[in-house]
Amino acid sequence: MNVYHFKKGTEICNYSYASSILSIRLNRQRLIVCLEESIYIHNIKDMKLLKTILDTPPNATGLCALSINHSNSYLAYPGSSTTGEIVLYDGNHLKTVCTIPAHDGPLAALTFNSAGSKLASASEKGTVIRVFSVPDGQKLYEFRRGMKRYVNISSLVFSMDSQFLCASSNTETVHIFKLEHLTDSRPEEPPTWSGYMGKMFMAATNYLPSQVSGMMSQDRAFATVRLNFSGQRNICVLSTIQKLPRLLVTTSDGHLYIYNLDSQDGGECILIKKHSLLGPRKMEENKENDLRPLLPQSYAATVARQSTMPSTSSMPGYSEDGGALRGEVIPEHEFATGPVCLDDENEFPPINLCRGSQSGKVKRS
Repeated sequence: MNVYHFKKGTEICNYSYASSILSIRLNRQRLIVCLEESIYIHNIKDMKLLKTILDTPPNATGLCALSINHSNSYLAYPGSSTTGEIVLYDGNHLKTVCTIPAHDGPLAALTFNSAGSKLASASEKGTVIRVFSVPDGQKLYEFRRGMKRYVNISSLVFSMDSQFLCASSNTETVHIFKLEHLTDSRPEEPPTWSGYMGKMFMAATNYLPSQVSGMMSQDRAFATVRLNFSGQRNICVLSTIQKLPRLLVTTSDGHLYIYNLDSQDGGECILIKKHSLLGPRKMEENKENDLRPLLPQSYAATVARQSTMPSTSSMPGYSEDGGALRGEVIPEHEFATGPVCLDDENEFPPINLCRGSQSGKVKRS
């Protein structure tokens, strides 16, 4: 492993390990190197090796998560190769905090929220996503991604305010869950036949097997995205761009999709922009291998293509410049036409997150 200073272009240090490096995680306090059966914890300031966790269960994918909040530096990694047990480790005080029996099957995804106070996990089945409190490991939420088929979760991420959790997989659907607890302080609804049947139905779940009643009590997705492809590895980020919530999806074929997220009503997210991250030349080379037609470059173009009416100078939808009212008519010239620009430090965009991790650039040997 070689560590470089990105701006100066100089090497800070290099380390060799007994086996292949499978993953690397870092924050402002710790750098974690994950091998298949061991984990190395370095102090980020002087790269001194602080702790080696040996004889961890076989972890062929290098699955682990590190809190970006350096005041706690919690580390999570699989505690078993056959069940979904999570080991929660304190990276600052170098001690195990607790173990969490998260799933029946092996783990596939782990992620902390920005404060390091919540931990989300998914198993290899990919049907159920659970959120636990940190550091006590109590289950807070349980979401059902689907029931019909097992999937490979490729991305699991919280929004920066921890209000939403996004999960993507090898299927064409991205799920966004809202982290909220329903309270009993709501006013009593007027009695109706449907309300009465709903209460009876919920009461009946107490007499059903635990697996069935648990499935009925699991929350479903608050919002979804239908991608025009499946089978590709992708990474999702929930961000705020120009003070509006956005979902960013980047794919292994080098494309970035930006969707609007309605934080009030949820539902189907709307595609706003699509960008090629490989440059126009690479994009031309990949056109022959693209089995599906390219998406239009703006939401305005999407509406214009799907509409049977002639194109007009204004179209209903969402504006990149702040208009987010449902059904509002936005002039076409207000839609963003230039290259993607996420350089505002105050909005913590994912592109800066990548640059932040490269300020001490890590290169695997």
